[in-house]
Amino acid sequence: MTAVQQTGAHPTEITVLDPNTGQAVGTVRAAQARDVTTAVSSALAAQPEWARTPAEERGTRLHAMADALAGAAEELAELNHRETGKTLEDSRGGIEAGIGTLRQYAELGPLHRGHSLRGDALAADYTVTRPRGVVAALTPWNDPVAVAMGLIGAALVTGNAVIHKPSERNPHLGIRLGEVLSAALPDGVLQTLTGAGETGRMLTAEPRIDVFAHVGSTATGKDIAQAAAMTGAHVIRENGGNDALIVDEGVDPTWAAAQAALGSFANAGQICTSVERIYVHRAVADDFVTALKAEAERLNASESSQPLVDHAHRDLVHQQVVGAVAAGAQSLVGGAVPDGPGAHYPATVLVDCTGDMTIMSEETFGPVAPVQVVGSFEEGLEHAAADRYGLAATVLTPRIDRALSAVAELGVGTVKVNNVFGGAPGGSAQPHKDSGQGFGYGPELLDEMTTTSVVHLEFPQLSRERA
Repeated sequence: MTAVQQTGAHPTEITVLDPNTGQAVGTVRAAQARDVTTAVSSALAAQPEWARTPAEERGTRLHAMADALAGAAEELAELNHRETGKTLEDSRGGIEAGIGTLRQYAELGPLHRGHSLRGDALAADYTVTRPRGVVAALTPWNDPVAVAMGLIGAALVTGNAVIHKPSERNPHLGIRLGEVLSAALPDGVLQTLTGAGETGRMLTAEPRIDVFAHVGSTATGKDIAQAAAMTGAHVIRENGGNDALIVDEGVDPTWAAAQAALGSFANAGQICTSVERIYVHRAVADDFVTALKAEAERLNASESSQPLVDHAHRDLVHQQVVGAVAAGAQSLVGGAVPDGPGAHYPATVLVDCTGDMTIMSEETFGPVAPVQVVGSFEEGLEHAAADRYGLAATVLTPRIDRALSAVAELGVGTVKVNNVFGGAPGGSAQPHKDSGQGFGYGPELLDEMTTTSVVHLEFPQLSRERA
């Protein structure tokens, strides 16, 4: 649980409880208005010299950040586990991913360059890229190190200064992460501000910030975009999703159920691209549901399941489950708040779901697999495409023509065929619709963090005296 203590207009403290045990992790001070002003001023003062630093040296600094992150991996993994409930194994995996991301940007940054243009034979035409200035990176709690390293790494290696606001659900991790990374950088180039929504609002009201890079909820992302429209800041945001899984006839239903369980239950369903709704072909539905039920029961019987991030989030997940059952869905596994400390919630399988249920139309972000049976692949595709979100979707099918139809019809940033979490390194997608805007990962993120100028250069006409 995260508790925000408030005095007067602004929250002053954030207390975090371990979602595994319910015991206090600690209390941190929330940034106030003068902290935001000071951080922006420091970033503005440090950024020009950082931008003048040769790109190769900036890359070397990112490698040093990666080394420092590796050295603090166990400490940070433990903080992640205690604040968010993420397992130690997954926490270590997220840190390893963050280290890899920093090293990728350390190599890609010096190669990020402009283009030569074809013009007059006696002139030179080319483009140059420039850092945008000060980047505010607002990052989430569900994979706090890996996500932050993408935004921070791309911003720094292109010559921007960064103000990082980690989620209020993992402030201790955010503070320590900032200390570890900033030790490899000049003063003022990377700063950390802790706080909840009020701190974010103070940041987005700051006209001196040039970029807002946000990963988090759609509601918060829209607020940031609206605020940035007033200040002129560039916005990159990956927001909520309601990712569909289509299970076609002809696939092995046991394999498909394992894919669905991985997509729905991994990290307690708290992954940006978790499977949020399932459309299964009637021809394989019975065997698929039986196998999915067994997957959920196996997970619930194990001792390795993790809690949701806090009680407030668990309440939201459970509310959607209860609402679906009240509207006619049947809970085959789970669906009840367990006794005991912490914010645990069981892997849950719902059947007889329909599109008018909130659990099918909105992001749940919990370990819930809601299933709707469809009569054809085309019907499943139609349901999957009819959604206000556009983050990702998965299709399990033995037919290439149906896979290509899904690519053509699904208005999402990432279409995965026959693997719920498949993807090559460096992949970068643009979220569609209410899921956000801009490239949030990969080489294209370097473009988001920079502006481009076109240069035309030719000989002047010399004076007669000099001629």
